[in-house]
Amino acid sequence: MPSASSRRPRNITKSCPAPRGRLQSCSRVKRPGEGAFAVKVGVIVPQGWQGEYDGWDSVDAWRRTVAVAHQAERLGFESIWLFDHFHTIPRPTDEITFESFTALSALAGLTSRVRLGHVVICTGFRNPALTAKTISTLDSISGGRMELGIGAGWKRDEWQAYGYGFPETKVRLATLADHLEVITRMLAPGKSEHATYEGQHAHVRDAINVPKPVQQPRVPIMVGGNGRNVTWRLAARHADELNVDGMTPPDIAEALPVIRERCEEIGRDPASLRVSAHVWTEHMTGAGQRRVDQLAAFAETGISRIMTILRESARSDETLESFAADVRSAGLELAA
Repeated sequence: MPSASSRRPRNITKSCPAPRGRLQSCSRVKRPGEGAFAVKVGVIVPQGWQGEYDGWDSVDAWRRTVAVAHQAERLGFESIWLFDHFHTIPRPTDEITFESFTALSALAGLTSRVRLGHVVICTGFRNPALTAKTISTLDSISGGRMELGIGAGWKRDEWQAYGYGFPETKVRLATLADHLEVITRMLAPGKSEHATYEGQHAHVRDAINVPKPVQQPRVPIMVGGNGRNVTWRLAARHADELNVDGMTPPDIAEALPVIRERCEEIGRDPASLRVSAHVWTEHMTGAGQRRVDQLAAFAETGISRIMTILRESARSDETLESFAADVRSAGLELAA
């Protein structure tokens, strides 16, 4: 999920939603020795995008995805996540990559506690009203466990292979802005609240979205990306959470004051915008004390959640078992 450029789009006209009273703030986490860190941990389950299912039969691969999701739930991880990609990286191959919404729909019905979401969906792949409708339905299927992660998109070969073209960065960011305007209207509570919005890159007119999400006032929205000038301003304006991608703990510590500024610019309480991190595999290496120290370093920045993929979980139950042990040793939060 490398971020798009952060030049400002033109179609941002609405004010920031009021802070959501049910959401946790980004308060400073506890130091080692003071008890558990107030940091949740999510697992990105195997999907094939990173080559973890190369050579697999698709039915066997899907069964393994389900098994990892069940294991993550049993071990106490807070959430499970999928990427929104169509074929493998770093180059497209003829190997398995499961479509994210289809897979997440199945996992919503096959799990009972973990929260579910994308890291993150690409605005260019779907109509925003349909995205909102799909997320609302998934919130019913899951019993109120969905999260909506969304970003501008970046992987050129997928866009072009699937017929979406590949607009320049400022257009993709302006599209993200318009999609957020539509989605926030579609997810607004109240059956009689029909959505109307006219933007350059998205529009709806008297659109009905019923059932509304189980979660109120809406499904939490997580904007993903590292663009300080546009993406972070969009998160401050529309989101409940900002997800930064591939940053190290020093990167995050340096970014947090800027994120606070983006909230303050529009009069939003910075504590009402959670910050999470998609931690790349190379920033979460090995097992044992080295990984414990890495986890603690991320927690000490003050973020509210981390999510990471452990590719070997496609092949071994021990991968998540050892990760859960290291999470506990680092003092991060797992469900009992």
